[in-house]
Amino acid sequence: MKHQHYGIYKPYGYLSQFVNHQSKRKNKKLLGELIDGSNDLMAIGRLDEKSEGLLLLTTDGKFSAHIRSAQIEKEYHVMVDGIPTDNDIEKLKKGVEISINGKLYQTKPCKVKRLLDTSHIIKRFVRDDKHGNTSWLSITLTEGKFRQVRKMTSKMGFPTLRLVRVRVGNYKLDDLKPGEYKGINSQLSYE
Repeated sequence: MKHQHYGIYKPYGYLSQFVNHQSKRKNKKLLGELIDGSNDLMAIGRLDEKSEGLLLLTTDGKFSAHIRSAQIEKEYHVMVDGIPTDNDIEKLKKGVEISINGKLYQTKPCKVKRLLDTSHIIKRFVRDDKHGNTSWLSITLTEGKFRQVRKMTSKMGFPTLRLVRVRVGNYKLDDLKPGEYKGINSQLSYE
């Protein structure tokens, strides 16, 4: 069987799944509405309903496991409420304590920097400027706990207002628009 691999721009408001297994989610938007031939495809990792950006899809479980591993960086461009100081950014880089399934968890060190050029990010209304200053950060992780980026910025006092994943390993969002997808090479040999 020849495996298929895609990169899709998961739009805001969609779940990272193809089939609705829970009746309480019957009015939710699913990836299957955006891509043909989705019967055998699985999302590699997740982006929550309010997050957007690059999501890799595959029919290959080994490729999925490799991409989810700690060897692969995931880069997020994040709009936060407020303007973090250099000290705040250093604390984020070193890791912060967040709650995962009711237990405290110390996040691993990561890369964090201010993002001054956001021209690559598709405009979407988040909130009116009268509600205070916002700023953008680039946060690159090698782990992916549930809602980790949102929990990290919130812990520092800068709640995430918008989250766009722009890179997974060597795969980039590039010029994909919300809902668009393209075939990708797996760049792996399993021998």
